[in-house]
Amino acid sequence: MSIYAILSLVFFILTLTGLWKLFEKAGVPGWNVLIPFYNFYVWLKIINKPLWWYIFILVPFINVFTILLMIVELVKCYKKFGLLEQAVAALLPFIYLPYLGFNKKEEYVHPDKWPLLKKSATREWADAIIFAVIAATIIRTFFIEAYTIPTSSMEKSLLVGDFLFVSKISYGPKIPNTPIAFPFAHHTMPFTDNLKSYLEWIKLPYYRFPGFTTIKNNDVVVFNYPDGDTVSTVYQSNASYYALVKEFGRDRVWEDKAQFGDIIARPVDKRENFIKRCIGIPGDSVQIIDRQVYVNGKIAENPKDRQFTYEIITTDGSPIYRNQFRKLGISEEDIRTYNTYNLLPLTEESVEAIKKLPGVKEVRPIISSRGNLDARLFPFDTAYHFSIDNYGPIYIPKAGATVAISTKNISLYHRIITTYEGNTLEIKDNKIYINGKESSTYTFKMNYYWMQGDNRHNSADSRYWGYVPEDHIVGKASFVWLSLDKDESFLKKIRWSKLFRFIK
Repeated sequence: MSIYAILSLVFFILTLTGLWKLFEKAGVPGWNVLIPFYNFYVWLKIINKPLWWYIFILVPFINVFTILLMIVELVKCYKKFGLLEQAVAALLPFIYLPYLGFNKKEEYVHPDKWPLLKKSATREWADAIIFAVIAATIIRTFFIEAYTIPTSSMEKSLLVGDFLFVSKISYGPKIPNTPIAFPFAHHTMPFTDNLKSYLEWIKLPYYRFPGFTTIKNNDVVVFNYPDGDTVSTVYQSNASYYALVKEFGRDRVWEDKAQFGDIIARPVDKRENFIKRCIGIPGDSVQIIDRQVYVNGKIAENPKDRQFTYEIITTDGSPIYRNQFRKLGISEEDIRTYNTYNLLPLTEESVEAIKKLPGVKEVRPIISSRGNLDARLFPFDTAYHFSIDNYGPIYIPKAGATVAISTKNISLYHRIITTYEGNTLEIKDNKIYINGKESSTYTFKMNYYWMQGDNRHNSADSRYWGYVPEDHIVGKASFVWLSLDKDESFLKKIRWSKLFRFIK
């Protein structure tokens, strides 16, 4: 049994014990607390709340918030009207409820007999703010979270400036690794460059509640950046710490504060959120041949609006005008790249449209051939001559599956074995030792996924940093509610045709 499961069981028993004693003080047999569903009916009677509250007790994740409210109402029945007392009861019920229950001085008072309390304006505002923060935090943690597309790695399926909702209940919400954190801040305090928004006094192990579905091929998924366990405070996740070390050397990255800032570590739930399309699920074999993805030897379904980079060659070398590009939805950033290199990321539809423009001689695809070793690509091993357009085949690990390991392929699994699954690994005399024991096989503890952006030549994805562990999965990108074009102004900024669309 995991530490989380043991602690959950202890906290649950303590909370039930406290409720048992408080029920008895309210004139109700304590054993009623042990009867599923009926116990909430009795509880609502004790706190004198309408039975329609029961509807919210039955709604997953909303019921967490409802029960917190019921705890607050219960401690009010023991004359605990202070904001601090109620906050402690809601946050630490396994301590506070037994304290009230076993304290002989604490007596039950029916809500009809409560003294008339007049709250000050400050208290009214404080209650409202705390209520809103708790509600929003629960919804954001366990139900749904807003997200903004910051880069072009998913174009043209998702655009820079798209505002979307990420469903956390689709794959099951996970317990935060660092539960003590400033509300609504991800990893850095607002208006600061480097101040952590979370405390690591309490660290919880990975646990995910059951979801409505599992990740499937071609799902668009939000996840914590796997390479983001260590970051430069200057570059953040714009450049991988490990890539910086390869380029500049470890000593310089750690010592040159002017260029790299501080080097810090982040827990899984506080790493940057990335969004990509899941190309391979656990147990799949993924390969890219001349830009086309193959899964388990079969051609994979291609996203409708995927992009590749093309070279545009005109008959007389004259440029294509900006307004012609803008009509095709091409961003100013991509136009500037074209003006410098004659290169553009394009969908198949855009390729055909540009071919028809006056003066265009050829639209030539850029394809990186196999054998052109790209040292930036996972697994960073010269034995694997992978390129971004000719990659693999590579196996996507599945929990419980066992693979043969040797010094020839250990680069594929080294980070999984050590960083993600917490083992030690040493290589001595051409032999592999895991946790001090010689090993020729390894059995995976977690499921892993292979993620790629739809903008295939402009996406930092699994080709560059490898597998995404299941404990890094945040949720499923579900719905775009707003889309703003950063290259336009006023009402033209709104992409009206891109509003209120489901993500495919």
